[in-house]
Amino acid sequence: MRSIFFLLLIISYFVSSAQNIKIKTLKKDSLIIIKKESKKGFYHDYILYIPKKTPLNKNIFLLVEPNNTGKTSDNIEIHKKYAINLASVSSIGNNISTELKIPLLVPIFPRPASKPLMYTHALDKDVMIEKSLELKRLDLQLLAMINDAKKKLNSMNINVHSKVFMNGFSASATFTNRFSFIHPKTIKALAIGGFNGELILPQNKINDIQLNYPIGIKNFNELFNKDFEINQYKQIPQFIYMGKLDKNDAVQFDDAYSENERKIINNNIGRSVYKRYLKCQEIYYKNNIHPIFKTYDNVGHWTTSDINLQVIKFFLKQMQNK
Repeated sequence: MRSIFFLLLIISYFVSSAQNIKIKTLKKDSLIIIKKESKKGFYHDYILYIPKKTPLNKNIFLLVEPNNTGKTSDNIEIHKKYAINLASVSSIGNNISTELKIPLLVPIFPRPASKPLMYTHALDKDVMIEKSLELKRLDLQLLAMINDAKKKLNSMNINVHSKVFMNGFSASATFTNRFSFIHPKTIKALAIGGFNGELILPQNKINDIQLNYPIGIKNFNELFNKDFEINQYKQIPQFIYMGKLDKNDAVQFDDAYSENERKIINNNIGRSVYKRYLKCQEIYYKNNIHPIFKTYDNVGHWTTSDINLQVIKFFLKQMQNK
C-alpha cells in the first residue's frame, strides 16, 4: 500500500515548465492540498492528486471523485483524512488516476454531526436548500474547485480538457449521479456504483405521484433556476454498476431521505436495492437514456479487481474518443 505521507509534496510549478522543457512527464506521485478561497466560490479545501508519469503539454482529462467519509463529524480533520486516503490510496478513483496517468480532484466537504439530516456527501435535498455560505450549493462549490484546479494544472503544463471525468461509489456515486443532472455540460463521462439502487429519475412523476429532487425533476427549475437539460445529459457516456448482493440501503435512513421520499421510493420504485436498480434501468431506457448497466454476481457493497479494471477500461475508451 502506498504511503499517503510521501505524497504530501507541493509540486513546484516550476519543475519541468520554464527551466527544463525536456521533461515530458512528472517523475513523482504528488498530492496537493488547495486551501479554500471564498472569493473563488469554494469554502472548503480540496485535494489534487497527480500520479507520476502524468504527461505534460498534452491534452488529458481531470478526474473528479466526491469525498465520502461514511460518518458524520464536526471535525473537518476527520473528513480531510478520509479524503486524502481516497485521493492517494483507497479508491477506484485513485486506481483510475494512477493507471491512466490523469490528475484526480477530491473535495474536502464536511458532513457535520450538528446537522445530522444533511447528507452533504450525497448532495441531498437539505444541501440544496441550505443557506449558510459554507454548506450551500456544494455542487457550485465543486464547479468552482474544478475551474480553479484547471488553472493550477495548466500553470504546471498539465493541460486538461474543458470537461471532466467523474467517478463515485456509495454516497459519492449518488453525489455524482445528482451532480450530472444539474451540470451535464461539465462531464465528459462518469462511472458510479454501490448507490443503493436509487438513481435520480429524469421525469416529473411516477404513478401520478410528483417526483421532486432528489427522486425526480418536478421542482428542478425551482431549485436550480434552469430546466433539466436532458439532451445534454443523454450525451454523457455512463458506466453504472451494482453488486447483486449489495444490501447497503440508505433509502431507509432519515439522513438520506425524508419519510415521504422513502414512502414514494419503496412503494413505486422498489423496497429492495436490487429491485430499485432494475426499475431505474427500465425508467432510464424509457426516457431514451442508455448508460452501460452492469450487475456483478457474488458482490455486495464493495468493489473487486475486475470491477476496477472494467471502470478503468471504460474511461480509457472515453480518452481515446475525445
